[in-house]
This record gives sequence, structure tokens and C-alpha cells, in this order.
Amino acid sequence: MPSILDFFAQGATLVFEPFALALIVIGVIIGLTMGSLPGMTATMTVAVLVSFTFSMEPVEGMMLLLGIYGGALYAGSIPAILIRTPGTPSAAATVFDGFPLAQQGKAGRAIGIATVASFVGGVISVIFLAVLAPQIANVALAFRSPENFAIAVFGLTIIASISGDSIIKGLISGLLGMFLATVGLDPNLGFPRFSFGVDALTAGIEFIAVMIGLFGIAEGIARYRAGIDTDSVKQDLSTVRPTREDLKNIGNVTVGSGIVGAFIGAIPGAGGDIASFVTYNEAKRWCSNAVPKFGEGNVLGVAAAESGNNASTGGALIPTLTLGIPGDSVTAILIGALLVHGIRPGPGLFESEPGLVYAIFIGFFLVYVLILIFGLIGARYWARLIDFPAMYLWPVIFILCIIGSIALRGNLLDAWVMLGAGVLGYFMRMDDYPLAPMVLGLILGPIAESNLRRSLQVSDGSLEIIYTSPIAMVILIFSLVSLFLPFIRHGIQQYRT
Repeated sequence: MPSILDFFAQGATLVFEPFALALIVIGVIIGLTMGSLPGMTATMTVAVLVSFTFSMEPVEGMMLLLGIYGGALYAGSIPAILIRTPGTPSAAATVFDGFPLAQQGKAGRAIGIATVASFVGGVISVIFLAVLAPQIANVALAFRSPENFAIAVFGLTIIASISGDSIIKGLISGLLGMFLATVGLDPNLGFPRFSFGVDALTAGIEFIAVMIGLFGIAEGIARYRAGIDTDSVKQDLSTVRPTREDLKNIGNVTVGSGIVGAFIGAIPGAGGDIASFVTYNEAKRWCSNAVPKFGEGNVLGVAAAESGNNASTGGALIPTLTLGIPGDSVTAILIGALLVHGIRPGPGLFESEPGLVYAIFIGFFLVYVLILIFGLIGARYWARLIDFPAMYLWPVIFILCIIGSIALRGNLLDAWVMLGAGVLGYFMRMDDYPLAPMVLGLILGPIAESNLRRSLQVSDGSLEIIYTSPIAMVILIFSLVSLFLPFIRHGIQQYRT
């Protein structure tokens, strides 16, 4: 009877073939390149290139796709830090502290922290994947519609914690995002909602286009209004590689966020965007007395968001490999790639293709080793991008934003949505409305709605199916605590003053 060590040895033999190793390197480079462009998501890049793997051996194809997956997810932090425009949805939370650090001339330090945190989170997720896959998959399997509704509600309560000085303005921003998410076809009945007779709107409003506009176009408008010819912030490149003090400072938060992110990633449909917001919010609670405050350029915020979203990758592979249920949109494409080769993910995969499974474990670990190496080497050069004259840089950024929004679905409407979101985001910033809650509402609103309605359909309109689920009720209790804790803290501060 082969042991686990035998399976690891079999997987290592497949991964360390020269061609497979070369494909890992190529995949990481492609992922880094595409992920650093606003709107060029990991999902889109993997979807475009998956057809190139059909003529390869399964292990070789998976190595290429896993390299793209990890590289793109990490690289989304680069434009988030440099120009306040996340390259991928998962990097939206990185903006909160990454961009303020760049404004202080510390973009190199921020990218270095993001690189190390991404590596740690990714490695933790691989450990989860290799050691705890069957156990965590069993927990994820218990998540039905009521539990998925509860986890979406828990995510929405984070709005209260990321709303800045005005919780009311944060809630308005979040509700606006949820409203925009209702445009398109009803998720259960399939009839158009709020499309106003415009056929293109029946496909819904693409939240990535909105995100690019809110963070990219709005920032550009603000820059032009302030004077685009003003001198750019001089970046300190002497601290690109994190110091021992930095590593010691972010250690606990990075490891904790990696563990939480891996678990969230194992929940089908959760993904890196939810993981990054949740881990950022939890880090903000763990370190409530941190100086500087979160949102003002604290490296703990960058470390938490990046560790959490990269840890979700290995977590997302847990239900993918053990149950055949995609953990996120990228792993759904990976399932399709395996099916083309006649390999069906699921419980039998560990018995029928142990070499492939353990090659994935080893290959994904190598992906994050390469991300650490390339990230620390390239951070010094990426940080220099912000030193380019703004009068040349921002027109290029605008063009990339337009291309990125159109490339998502090949739909010109998405470009108009992106521009409209940019104007809206600019005026929201003028009146101190936080933008992150709107993105969170766009992402989590549809998840909460579809799972609530599905639960009610199953129970003939009764909420009993939710409050009789122990898992859902525990999550909803945590949601109440998450929702009211910021109000309680605000009241205590008002009382003390």
C-alpha cells in the first residue's frame, strides 16, 4: 500500500520535469504581468490561456494555470499600492493602506510587505490543501443555501468597520453597491430587473468595471483637479526588502490572516475578494491600537489583506479537488481543463490520479516561492513607476482602465459603466463617502440575495430553514457582533470625549 511519502515522491517526479518547471515559471511571469494591469483579472487570464493547455499533459497544463493563478492574484496588489487601482478584485482591500504608504514615499516598502505576506499566505494555503483537504472539504460540504446566506451577511456587516469616520455614509455606499448589483436578470426567475428596456443591461453591471472606475478613474480625476503637473512623491527604495523589524511586526497578523483566508477560500464561491476584506477587518480589530491607524498607511493592513487573499487560492482548491465543487471562478476553469483530459475532480481523484494531486501540491508551493523571488527583485522597479511624470502616466492609466473594462466581456457598456462609476466615485470622495463598502455591496449583495431566495423556495417561504441551521445561526450571531461593535466603540469614544 503506497504511503503519503510515496505519493509526494511521485508528484515531485512529475513537477521537476524540465518542461513542467519551465511552465511554472512562464505561468508566474504571465500572471504577474496581467495581474498588474487594472481589470486583467486572474479569472480572465486563465480563461484566455486555458485552451493552450489542451494539447499538454494534465500535470503540465495545471502547472501553467496554477502559475498564472497565483501570480495574477499577487500582482493585483502592485497597481493597488502604486495608483490606488486594484489589478484584481482580491486586491481591493490592499488599497486602504498600500496607497497611503505610496503617498508617503514608501511604495517599495509596501510592495515588499505585500510580497512576503502573499508568500506566507500562499504557503499556508498549500499546507491546508495538502494536510487538511478532506476535513475542511467536509465542513464546506455542510454549507447549503442558508449557510451561504449567513456568510454573505457576515461579509456585509464588515461595511460598518470600513466606513471610516461616518458609519452612515458607509452604509449608504454599501446599499448603493447592493442596488447596482440588482440590475440585470433576476437570479432565480430570470426576468429583467432595472434594465429600462436596454438589452445590454440585462447582462447586469460588471462589478470589476465599477471597481476600476471607483478607484482608478476617480483617483485620476482627483489628480487632475489638484493639478496634474505637481511633483510626484519621491519614493524611498532603500527599504524594498522588509527589515527584520517589519517581519517581526507583521508576523502574527500575516500567519493569522493566512489561516483565516485559507478557511474562507475553502468555502465554495467565497474567493479571494471576500477573504481579503474579512482578514483586513479582523486585523483591524486585533490591532485596534496600531499606529498609524489602519487606512493611514499601516503595513499590518497590507500584510493582512495580501496574506488573506493569497491564502484563499489553496483553500479554493480544497473543494475543487476533493468534491469537484469549484471554490472560486478560477478553479471552475481548472475543473474544465481537467475534464478535457478525461479527469473528473472529486473524492475518487485521490485514488485514481494521486500523482497529479500531489504534483499540484508541490507545484503550487513552487509558484509562491517564485512569487517571493520575482516580487522582491521586481519591487524596486515597480516602485519606480510612480516616479514617472504624472502628465504621461495618468493618460496611460486611463487607457488601461478602458481596455481592462471592455476586455472583461467584450461589452462597450462596461466602459461607460466604468466611466460613470469614476465620476460617481469622484463626487463620493469629495463628500467623504467611503468607496470600499460600495464594492463590498456589489460583490456580496447577489450572493446574499440568491441564497436567501433559494432557502425560502426550499422551505416554502419559511425562515425556519435558516434559524434551525446551527452553522447559519452561529455565523449570524457573529454578524450581529460585527455589525454593532463599531457603533459601541463609537459610543464609548463619544462618552469619553
